Amino acid sequence: MRDLYPPIEPYDKGMLDVGDGNVLYWEACGNPEGRPAVVVHGGPGSGCGPGARQYFDPDRYRVVLFDQRGCGRSTPHAADPTTDMRHNTTEHLVADMERLRRHLGIDRWLLYGGSWGSTLILAYAQQHPERVSEIVISGVTTTRRSEIDWLYRGAGRFFPEEWERFLAGAPGTPPGGDVVGAYARLLEHPDAEVREKAAADWCAWEDTVLSGETRGSAARPYGDRPPRARIALARVCSHYFSHGAWLEEGALLRDAHRLAGIPGVLVHGWLDLAGPLGTAWELARAWPGAELVVVDDEGHLGGATTRDHVLAALDRFAAIG
Repeated sequence: MRDLYPPIEPYDKGMLDVGDGNVLYWEACGNPEGRPAVVVHGGPGSGCGPGARQYFDPDRYRVVLFDQRGCGRSTPHAADPTTDMRHNTTEHLVADMERLRRHLGIDRWLLYGGSWGSTLILAYAQQHPERVSEIVISGVTTTRRSEIDWLYRGAGRFFPEEWERFLAGAPGTPPGGDVVGAYARLLEHPDAEVREKAAADWCAWEDTVLSGETRGSAARPYGDRPPRARIALARVCSHYFSHGAWLEEGALLRDAHRLAGIPGVLVHGWLDLAGPLGTAWELARAWPGAELVVVDDEGHLGGATTRDHVLAALDRFAAIG
């Protein structure tokens, strides 16, 4: 087991106007002359955190982090009920990444992220393969509707009482109904109390699905976020997932051949209940050159072994060229 790299601060940061009234926060860390890499955070709607900087050798990488539309330090913020979500889609985020790359004068960059971040990484890389040097993903998802249905319905068979409570948070939704869409509507409600309760119920369910990984601690990875961040996360998540991330079902697996020639490392926990291993396995089969690493005793949140594999992959790619 190895440690992360020491904490570092950005040597540059800024706000980038990407249109539609949206301005993205970005920062750059490490070596300005180093190998370019970008961190693609999860959620959607989580925002980037300083801990992600520590996965990269600061002497060899030029690491870019940014907050996706509607979250973190980007504006407008999804916690503000007046923020228009029509201009917050997967296609917008892909375009934002490309605009950021051009703004920073980067020719090609390594993509690193996980969970929702892996979906955005794949969507970007399949549209712009010539701009991607390598990919490292921990916790593979492609946000198919079947994956969404598993997370917000299928996983309920393991937590029937908590799922019934989650369903009850969207009154009038039958067990077979569109519970994600119902929450998306609640999070657009004009009453702040309705929005806040919906966000709390949404995050409580997310924490339930991860409870097998957090058992023995009081940690609530979703529910413990500050109220503003919690509302933004739930609003952006439900907005994306109620629309299937605006992706044709299975498109990211169907088009994985476009990643041929891009080295990739996929690290996935066998105990990942939020995103079962099957998706990572399908992607590895469809992507020529991808290496799948299965961590037997870890899940969606990862742990020391997942961290070691990610660090090893990033160190290996840093030594190329």
